[in-house]
Amino acid sequence: MISANRQIRRFRQRTLGLFALAIVICFTAVACSGGGAQTQAGGVQPELVADYIHTALASDRTAYTKHVVNRAKKLEGKPKDDGVLEIEATEGWEQTNGIPLPAQMFRLGSEIASEDGTFTYNLISSWYINDNQGPKSDFEQTAIEQVNETGEPYKEYQEVGGQKYFSALYPDKAVAEACVTCHNTHPIHKERYPDKVFKLDDVMGGIMINIPLEGA
Repeated sequence: MISANRQIRRFRQRTLGLFALAIVICFTAVACSGGGAQTQAGGVQPELVADYIHTALASDRTAYTKHVVNRAKKLEGKPKDDGVLEIEATEGWEQTNGIPLPAQMFRLGSEIASEDGTFTYNLISSWYINDNQGPKSDFEQTAIEQVNETGEPYKEYQEVGGQKYFSALYPDKAVAEACVTCHNTHPIHKERYPDKVFKLDDVMGGIMINIPLEGA
């Protein structure tokens, strides 16, 4: 049986490979777009770059949730009838030799991807458990409200500290039972949002991608 740490390394390697491809595409967009909606011949629009990055992120996270977390024998200390892997998916995975929850795995990847500063991504939600995942600006507040209401991505240019970005927030939906179970039973969620009960396919928040644009 494959160890938990080996599985995590495999997912990290796959994520880094996808990011390498996205970064190459991103460089093309930055060089050719000039921060506008139109690109020169052979260039890629920032909106399309964001879509590529989101596809890679969402695919990797869904695969981890469905094929690792859902197969764990325990989820936050509770036995799972369909679990086949002798591991536990838990918030305190580092202290218990377990594996990270999907949101934690996503954050680990975002920390690696942000090291070179090419682009950044993170999770935000109106029903956040981790305080770092609440909306941090008027832009993010507007974006998450629109995504919650429409279930569609919110895309716009913004400027922060003199730097122009193309930013996109994509709906983050509950793709597996582990997602809703973990949030609905979490003590912080129950205290802060007692009337919010997630179901499969509900929008639980959003994936924010920020692409810096040069020559804007």
